[in-house]
Amino acid sequence: MADESDRFDLIIAGAGPVGMTLAHIVGASGLKVLVVEQLDTLIDYPRGVGMDDECLRTFQAIGLADKVVEHTSPHQWMEFRTAKGKTLALIRPQANLFGWPRRNAFIQPLVDKVLFEGLTRYPNVQIAFSTELVSFDQDATGVQVELKTADGPLRRVRCSYFVGCDGGRSLVRKSLGISFEGQTEATRWIVVDLEQDPVAIPNTILVCDPSRPFVSIALPHGVRRLEFMVMPGETDEELTSPKGLHGLLARVMPDPESAHVIRSRVYTHHARIAETFRKGRVLIAGDAAHLMPVWQGQGYNTGIRDATNLGWKLVEVLKGRSSGALLDTYTLERRDHAKAMIWISTTAGRIFSPTNKALAATRDILFSLSNWIPPLKSYIVQMRFKPMPSYENGAIVPGRGPARAVVGRLFIQPQVRRPDGLALLDDVIGNGFAIVSWAVDPWVYMSEEARRIWQRLDAKIIVVRPDSEFGLSAGSVGDHAEIVGDPTLALKDWFALSRISLVVLRPDRFVAAAGGPQDISALLEALAKTLCTTPETEPVASSASDRRSALALTREPLEGTAGGV
Repeated sequence: MADESDRFDLIIAGAGPVGMTLAHIVGASGLKVLVVEQLDTLIDYPRGVGMDDECLRTFQAIGLADKVVEHTSPHQWMEFRTAKGKTLALIRPQANLFGWPRRNAFIQPLVDKVLFEGLTRYPNVQIAFSTELVSFDQDATGVQVELKTADGPLRRVRCSYFVGCDGGRSLVRKSLGISFEGQTEATRWIVVDLEQDPVAIPNTILVCDPSRPFVSIALPHGVRRLEFMVMPGETDEELTSPKGLHGLLARVMPDPESAHVIRSRVYTHHARIAETFRKGRVLIAGDAAHLMPVWQGQGYNTGIRDATNLGWKLVEVLKGRSSGALLDTYTLERRDHAKAMIWISTTAGRIFSPTNKALAATRDILFSLSNWIPPLKSYIVQMRFKPMPSYENGAIVPGRGPARAVVGRLFIQPQVRRPDGLALLDDVIGNGFAIVSWAVDPWVYMSEEARRIWQRLDAKIIVVRPDSEFGLSAGSVGDHAEIVGDPTLALKDWFALSRISLVVLRPDRFVAAAGGPQDISALLEALAKTLCTTPETEPVASSASDRRSALALTREPLEGTAGGV
């Protein structure tokens, strides 16, 4: 019989950004989490360099956005240039629908450190470095995991659910026998990171030179990343030697010998996706579930989306509010979107990096013509080509009429007014379920059954009123709801354009259901079935006060380091 210290609600293999983000989401609920990592510390070399608004919204939810943004460069442009320096296309998104800039450069090791240090807020979360995953075996009630440290005996621990965030060579995925569909490109690239940026021009520049395509990226803290295509016949040793590096850098700067090289690495692009993200009580996320080329900077962000989608579902199941069937919606919702991101990343790479001069010339002409077509130019500049997560099935109540267009989509996040000032909408809602309603308190239309469902979900009601009447209406609802003002008119416009008056939001801020005030009881009853809600007689491990305490905990300052095992 395993000792209580060897029992966990959740074990996560891999202390990368996806694993640590998942530990934050589940750990904030008070559940017992163990993260195991084979390395003896966090990876210290930069990998991902692009962070989007959805990712920052997740970091906001776990109370770390303010720390993370210290290591980002917001509103980064992406410029495509010909070999002669002519601008083919410029991606310069200005939209701020989700509360954060759409494109941000960042330094991954520094952000990983923020995620790591943030876990010290949770005494129920442990990280074990220098710990190798040996094997695991699942049964009807849990998963037995065998671990090994370099100088210690074999250790057996047990958990209710086990998640592999252990990278592209995932032992968890391979042990489950899950196929990893796709391809590995023959083309390789060399990455060179420089400090004391010798180029010092903001933003990202993709030089579409068929003789050797390359990328120049301005990163925070005066760091410059350069990526060059490796041409046929070139070796890693040749390119990473001082002479080889100076030859590459000469394409970008006049005095390559004086550049301060931090590191250089040769890598290969992959485009692969797992056939499923779940088998029983074991799931996979991040690179273990999908790999994609770097061209849209979406590998990191797609992994964080996995953690955001999976985290709240694990909490609902582990807290006893939903059955394990809810976890079936994880693959259903995430796999298609990850596949779409792989496709657009692969397509962008093929457009950017052809070495055939005729193909490159044709591309240049087509891009030049797009500048004369305003709708197409806006589509590119505002980055509207990026596939947004959109769920037709899963943990949602499919909409009818106008609701069809918003259910399964990510809800906006403008600033709203509270008695103590302005705040982002998610900070008002907290980390649970919520109804956001225009003008009317939907509580008055709820049946007793609907109210029971809503209370069981431990959720909030947010009533939005025009900012002009906020002061007069602030006390016109009971303790079950909060009124906020709409100073930017973003919510008024959203509700007016969507032609609905309320939305039910999931903890990950996707619209689970939508309609009018008099639809609310039917929507909540349908949502309870969709969420695989368990009978009320089963124990619910958390209370409203527990969740509020956990949410407050995520706002505490970061100190110390995460505890070991």
